Amino acid sequence: MKRLLAPLILIAVLLGGWELACRALSVPPYLLPPPSAIAAAFVQSWPLLLASAWATLSTALLALVIASVCACALALAVSLNSLLEDAVRPIAVTLQVTPLVAIAPLVTIWAGIDHPERAVIGLAAVVAFFPIFSGALTGLKAVDPDLARLFDLYGATPLQRLVRLRLPSAVPALLEGHKVATGLAVIGAVVAEFVAGSGGAQGLAWRILEAYNRLQTAKVFAALVTLAVLGVVLHALMERIERRLLDSWKGR
Repeated sequence: MKRLLAPLILIAVLLGGWELACRALSVPPYLLPPPSAIAAAFVQSWPLLLASAWATLSTALLALVIASVCACALALAVSLNSLLEDAVRPIAVTLQVTPLVAIAPLVTIWAGIDHPERAVIGLAAVVAFFPIFSGALTGLKAVDPDLARLFDLYGATPLQRLVRLRLPSAVPALLEGHKVATGLAVIGAVVAEFVAGSGGAQGLAWRILEAYNRLQTAKVFAALVTLAVLGVVLHALMERIERRLLDSWKGR
């Protein structure tokens, strides 16, 4: 109960101070709207915001699935060949540190100007790729030496070592990588919508741009609140899944 009430009380105090400051200082609503105006804007636009949130969420989840399949497959191949790891890791790191906005125009051209949603999914997948790849590769290589020697003693085949030793050992790192990648996929989807999106990909970023161009700052904040709630819910869901799977993994 304390863990639940403490942040709620702090948020209530901050919102109350925000409201009082805006009213006392007569801050223009287009510059900084009070929380009451943001709540009114959310109530007025909630069907549109929820539809846009679903568009962003579906894009992020699809990108996460694509990134997970590609990253896990590549990590598995790399973990079996040290020379391949030396060749692939610098490319993966370079892709990770390259700013998304720098490659967005190229991805938009390759995906087709008439299909901005493809570019958004591709860019979000690029952002989510590295945490999953790094976690999978670290987990596949983090095998207990005593268990490895035990498998050697019993003459386990390479397939048995992979299925019964390496993959189970990689579970914690895989879950952590997917938890990080989930948040990054949402961030990547929003940034990609800003850079490469258009009216064809009407996620939350499009709503923010639309309200910004009309100086409807309260609607901008309403969209930001929706995005924040979406991120918090996804993070909490991934933490719950991780806890359940890790409990089962430790039990075994």
